[in-house]
Amino acid sequence: MIAIVNYNMGNLGSVMNAFKKVGANAVIESDPQKLKEYDKLILPGVGAFGDAMEHLNSSGLGEAIKEFAKSGKYLMGTCLGMQLLFESSEEFGVTQGLSLVPGKVVAFDKEKFDNPKLKIPHMGWNELFVQRDDRVFNGLESEFYLYFVHSYHAVCEDQYAIGKTFYGYEFVSAVNKENIYGFQPHPEKSHNNGLKIIENFVNL
Repeated sequence: MIAIVNYNMGNLGSVMNAFKKVGANAVIESDPQKLKEYDKLILPGVGAFGDAMEHLNSSGLGEAIKEFAKSGKYLMGTCLGMQLLFESSEEFGVTQGLSLVPGKVVAFDKEKFDNPKLKIPHMGWNELFVQRDDRVFNGLESEFYLYFVHSYHAVCEDQYAIGKTFYGYEFVSAVNKENIYGFQPHPEKSHNNGLKIIENFVNL
């Protein structure tokens, strides 16, 4: 059984539908006491980092997610959910994250862009360049398109970066640390490529 964590931040219906399309049994779960009963967790999310952490901390879901991660079972964060895996974000002031992956979340720096006409947020289809072989990429090319919507991105050591993307400059768009995965794009909005990632995660 797979739990989609409900902390009032994101379109959970589209995430659940994506799991149904790959034949997986996923349920929306908001009870922190029940998370340990599941085999895998998905942490989705749309919105502000600070609001998300406030919801997670006040509901007890934050600690429950950390305990789940310690168990060695697989956890995947997508979009805002990936950003929450890191130690902190500078969005609207510095906010502490779940600290499951070393690194931080920063705003896109337009001064570093190779094209000053690029707009923030980074929105639409863009390529993910695979940085190392991983089962989550089974059946996919070494570079493929996914759908992005974000104004902030992760900064971490290359040992955790399994995917990178170029928008103005190169940034980390997918991470892995042991049993923990994160994708900045929205797999559930990324058609066949996104569904393949979800299917591979289910099969880990």
